[in-house]
This record gives sequence, structure tokens and C-alpha cells, in this order.
Amino acid sequence: MKNINIQKVANVISIFVVFALVLVPLLAGAQFRTPSGGPVGNVSNVTELIMRFIQILLAVAGLVAVIFLIIGGFRYITAGGNEETAESAKKTVTNAIIGIVIVILAFVIVRVISNALITQEV
Repeated sequence: MKNINIQKVANVISIFVVFALVLVPLLAGAQFRTPSGGPVGNVSNVTELIMRFIQILLAVAGLVAVIFLIIGGFRYITAGGNEETAESAKKTVTNAIIGIVIVILAFVIVRVISNALITQEV
């Protein structure tokens, strides 16, 4: 009975942390906009707009992967000797690390391709 209550509390705390980690950057991001820039800033061409959009998507994907890493680590710590929960948490951590690596590699690939395209345009 006590294990179920701890798991419910852990789930509620995890959900709260996820929402806090998602909402805080959105609230703080309003301070970094320039008055004349608008919602996407000063974009001079379509290429820059697409690059910003891709960077935002990669940042969100990286944030989600880090959140899953935190949740998996928290579940592993609070497994309390339960092998099934510990194995599930290990899989979550492993998949989150794979996700982080994929996001980093995607960011590098996008940067290399965008640099090649931008230098060819000029």
C-alpha cells in the first residue's frame, strides 16, 4: 500500500516538474524579444526562417529528452528493489540518452548543411 502512494506522489511530482521546465523558458523568453523584431525576430530571408524553426524544434526535442532522462533517473532511484520498475527506468534512461545523442547529431548536421547552403547562395 505504501509503495502505491509513493509512486503516485512521484508521478505527480514528475508531471509538475515537466510543466515547470516547459513553462519557465516560455515565460522568460518574452524578455529577450526586441520591440521591432516581432515573434520571429529580424528574418531577412526564408532560409533564416527555416533555420530558426529547425533550431527551435531541435531545442524542444532536446528538452524532452532531458526531461525523460530526469524522470527515468527519478524512477530508478525510487524503484525500491522492484526489478520490473528498475528495468523500466533503465530503459527510459537508455532511450533518453539515445535521444539526446540523436538531437545533438541532428543539430550538427543541420549546421553543416545550412553553412554549405548559405555559402553557396552568396
